[in-house]
Amino acid sequence: MKSASTAALAALLLFSSAAQASIGDRLPEFKSCISTCKSTNCGPDGPSIPIHRHLLLWTCPSECDYTCQHIITSERLARDPPYRVPVQQFHGKWPFHRFLGMQEPFSVLFSALNLLAHEWGIAQLRTYVPESYRLRKWYLGFGYMGVVSWVASCVFHTRDFSLTEKVDYFAAGGSVMYGLYLAPVRIWRLDEDVPLKGSLLRLWTVLCAGLYAAHVAYLGLWRFDYTYNMAANVAVGILQNGLWTWFSVSRYNRVKRAWTIWPGLIVAWIILAMSLELFDFPPWGGMVDAHSLWHLGTVGPTIWWYNFLVKDAQEDIQSMRLKA
Repeated sequence: MKSASTAALAALLLFSSAAQASIGDRLPEFKSCISTCKSTNCGPDGPSIPIHRHLLLWTCPSECDYTCQHIITSERLARDPPYRVPVQQFHGKWPFHRFLGMQEPFSVLFSALNLLAHEWGIAQLRTYVPESYRLRKWYLGFGYMGVVSWVASCVFHTRDFSLTEKVDYFAAGGSVMYGLYLAPVRIWRLDEDVPLKGSLLRLWTVLCAGLYAAHVAYLGLWRFDYTYNMAANVAVGILQNGLWTWFSVSRYNRVKRAWTIWPGLIVAWIILAMSLELFDFPPWGGMVDAHSLWHLGTVGPTIWWYNFLVKDAQEDIQSMRLKA
């Protein structure tokens, strides 16, 4: 559920890629290793790079950077106590072991699982919610935003460049804003063919689109401010989470049906999954870290959320038939 409640809070903890310098970058032995590696291997007679890594834009300097990260980390961990030192980050990231050229293979895998969850959810909406249902297009829009966001996440975790980072941030921000956009549309049924609601919907659409455009323009054209980006996403995320939780609790108190409380429970699940980010740790086996586990933790809530959307639509349709 990277839109609505997930991405909003996920953006808070994208700091793992936000740092431009880390302790590891400043280590004299790391700098010396890179310098030696480049002078030895990056000439015309240097070793060739496998084709699959070439396709992912690995170059001789980036190969040296990757190799030296692991050389220095292994040397520091091999020291006898009390000289042994903990694993340090380089360029704002842990020294992951890549797989098939992917820098963070498990973050890629778990992002792909979220992508599949959204694709499954879109299929569920198309199958079980009739086209005549007015909210269907907004629910499908939620799914499409999720697909775009998780594709960007897969690309970014495969290869971390300035461009892939920005696309990932912008896509996540789009999901965040769409989640906030969707909440009032559903909660107060702004989709209904009523003059006042039609005007409110247009105003709300323009406001959300304008805020997102201004957000992207500031980050892309003026300055890519990580602190501002996190603060903006957190503010929007808290607001939409509060709306969905209020909607969930108030609706349950009114109708006393268990499924109406699902949005509140989904939000709680996601917040618990997010807590993994607060206990950031060096990756297990050089591949599985807190951020990747956070991505894994959002797969279940995403599936559950689509089940709620389908159930909500079906119940709404049945209610309208009874009133007819």
